[in-house]
Amino acid sequence: MTQTPSLKTQQMQVGGMDCGSCAAKIEAGVQKIPGISETSVSFATGRLSVTYDPKQVSDREIHDRVISLGYTVISPESHGEANDRGHNHGSGDFNLKEELLPVLGVVVLLVLGIIFEKPLHDTPYSIGEYAAFIPAYLISGWTVLKAAGRNILRGQVFDENFLMTIATLGALAIHQLPEAVAVMLFFRVGELFQEYSVGRSRRSIKSLLEIRPDTANLKVNGTVKEVSPETINVGDIILVKPGEKIPLDGEILEGNSQIDTSALTGESVPRTVKVGEIVLAGTINQSGVLTIRVTKRFGESSIAKILDLVENATSKKAETEKFITQFARYYTPVVVFLSLAVALLPPLFVPGATHTEWVYRALILLVISCPCGLVISIPLGYFGGIGGAAKRGILVKGSAFLDTLTAVKTVVFDKTGTLTKGVFKVARIVTKNDFSESELLKIAAKAESHSNHPVAQSIREAYGQPIDDADVTDYEEIAGHGIRAKVNNQVVLAGNDRLLKRENIDHDNGNVEGTVVHLAVDGRYAGYILIADEIKDDAIKAIQNLKSLGIEQTIMLTGDNRIVAKSIAERLGLDSYMAELLPEGKVEAIEKLLSRSGKNKVAFVGDGINDAPVIARADVGMAMGGLGSDAAIETADVVIMTDAPSKVAEAIQVAKKTRQIVVQNIVLAMAIKGLFIALGAIGIATLWEAVFADVGVALLAIFNATRVLK
Repeated sequence: MTQTPSLKTQQMQVGGMDCGSCAAKIEAGVQKIPGISETSVSFATGRLSVTYDPKQVSDREIHDRVISLGYTVISPESHGEANDRGHNHGSGDFNLKEELLPVLGVVVLLVLGIIFEKPLHDTPYSIGEYAAFIPAYLISGWTVLKAAGRNILRGQVFDENFLMTIATLGALAIHQLPEAVAVMLFFRVGELFQEYSVGRSRRSIKSLLEIRPDTANLKVNGTVKEVSPETINVGDIILVKPGEKIPLDGEILEGNSQIDTSALTGESVPRTVKVGEIVLAGTINQSGVLTIRVTKRFGESSIAKILDLVENATSKKAETEKFITQFARYYTPVVVFLSLAVALLPPLFVPGATHTEWVYRALILLVISCPCGLVISIPLGYFGGIGGAAKRGILVKGSAFLDTLTAVKTVVFDKTGTLTKGVFKVARIVTKNDFSESELLKIAAKAESHSNHPVAQSIREAYGQPIDDADVTDYEEIAGHGIRAKVNNQVVLAGNDRLLKRENIDHDNGNVEGTVVHLAVDGRYAGYILIADEIKDDAIKAIQNLKSLGIEQTIMLTGDNRIVAKSIAERLGLDSYMAELLPEGKVEAIEKLLSRSGKNKVAFVGDGINDAPVIARADVGMAMGGLGSDAAIETADVVIMTDAPSKVAEAIQVAKKTRQIVVQNIVLAMAIKGLFIALGAIGIATLWEAVFADVGVALLAIFNATRVLK
């Protein structure tokens, strides 16, 4: 979503959400405030994200609305605020052992009540059965009764608390005391396991976020002191000892070592680093002592952006999640009125039907129809998919993009830095018109002195001598063509075939495998420099893996010449390629593919630096090796934190597994609930079986959802 400049996005950690429908209530309640543009609540993370117009609504009003709905806002100012709903589920502090103690007490009372129910029923001491069942009912159901009562007073009638309250009070009214207690008991046990499962998923994501460094060793005037990474500025010098996390992005000034990048990239093989190389915050220094000059403040570092992405990924919801939220909103009232019809109509129209029998059947319908399993397990499945992808070094910015990945049939790759290593080296120098090789290289290096392009860097590296900035004037980059500059008062053109054709300079075509930089001095052709690049080690495997996943087309887009493009496309086994494209030409190519794709989706994979427009235009934009690239993290829908193209297929695989689990949960819940509704309606199922089925469906769906994290 493109955010209007006047709009502001605020995030709050919400406490007290004890079921997935709580998230829907908060969304609906906050959305009603005038000035709110978009609201999203993740039950899995307990986070509320609100986009609003600060001229119409304040942070305080949003905060107060959440409080008025019966929840708490956990923030640095109010972290210790009491939670009037019993347990602060949003905080993630959940102790299963403590919660099980009252449950065990209820079990004891229920068993005693059942044992003594018959002997006491026909005696003057029949009150004894109430002495066991009523306390058991109140202990197990107090939080449900309280929540239902409070919600009714606030006009929020139809939810799972209301369903359970009506079902159990109805059971008490028809003197089905054991069933009433059992419904509350098993509902509470189901909630405990739901909370435990959600807690596990939260802890799994939290473990990903533990890569955040806590301290840094700052060097000041020859001494080292331990400080917070947030206090360190660009240019400061830090010391990282073996075994410590690298706290900020920076350049190595002294030392060499091996670093463990698995927390960021999912790669288990340590990487060797030396003086002059850039290292990223969150990686672990394994062997030598490193002295590092900080290149980014902590808030701007890759690790800070990654932490923010992982924590906020659930705000962009998939259509399935949105559907389930809407479904639950209308489903519960329908179930209540249907149950009312089951209780009231048959005794009026069916001969011999009794009110007690049909009220009992209606109560079964209420219990079995509780939507908790779906409302929790669907978001939890997507949450697990995002977490599972992050463990593999793949950042997905929202469950909506996981769904889109499952529909991808065309994958389009950029060439340089994506399928090839992007590490260019001068392979050959071909001179013309009396220029020598050393002279041509010198002119090219000076002309390219202000360019950050990998080709320009390779030419400067081959030259290997310092360049005086005074020698170069009137420098101009011509997009998609090359460079024009004055070098020692001579007009130098350095670029591709298109540049020289545009300037009407006769030249060799340079039809060789590699990137060709043509040079002209004062309108006279001087020769060309051949730059070689290498295909990445796993590029061939990446294309094969995509084919095995059912991808119909793999295409490469490049600004390089056709001979180079054809050679690489054939070696990789790509279906097609487009060469000699200007930056706008890549966007046009994607537009054509999108117009022909129909319901199928198109993914574009680029290096995230100069491919931002194409990444933004594709159905799914994927940034390859984008860990240190601000453009990648900002623009892409999926950020692959390594340079491995094989991760593209892995991302699609995770998305398909997530989707499969979500569909399994929907089918499982609907099938079992449908079966027991039918059994209850014809009088075969009892309240005991109904509550077992309801809790069982919820737990099965939740445990199934957590599989995607692995």
